[in-house]
Amino acid sequence: MLNLLRQRRSIRVFKEQPIETEKIKLISEALLRAPTSRDLQPCEFVLVDDPAILDRLVTAKAHGTSFFATAPLAIVIAADPQISDVWIEDSAIAAIVAQLAVEELGLKSCWAQLRLREHNDELSASEFVRQLVGLPEGKEVPIVIAVGYPDEKKAGHNADALKKTKIHLNHYSSVKK
Repeated sequence: MLNLLRQRRSIRVFKEQPIETEKIKLISEALLRAPTSRDLQPCEFVLVDDPAILDRLVTAKAHGTSFFATAPLAIVIAADPQISDVWIEDSAIAAIVAQLAVEELGLKSCWAQLRLREHNDELSASEFVRQLVGLPEGKEVPIVIAVGYPDEKKAGHNADALKKTKIHLNHYSSVKK
């Protein structure tokens, strides 16, 4: 898994190439295997490959969703706050599990954070996407992930660029070595 993390980068331009059904099945399995607190499983997932819906995802919020314009697949992560008080954390865990599965399958991804963002003056980004994909009321959509074959090249982050001063042993130390 460390090699996947070393090579993973957010990709925002995708090839016009559909994702194979078998790969979508494997991504779905990864989502369902994502750990959840107390195994309450508050998350549900809508996989979107309809170009009309993908085009509308571009407008989910003012900034940071334009990459859905070229993505052949989106993963809408929805959660029910009534099922678990840590639905946000469980959603984030599902998102990174999905992104690592995508990476292992030779695909790339980029996530869009919708929680606490506006679609417009009347709707939150989460509510806009909830309505767009037909989720029942009460579901929250904190994250949507664009997935596809990359049409841009980005190397993984160089190890020298890692902020090693953010790691502490036993106690936090404000003294940086």
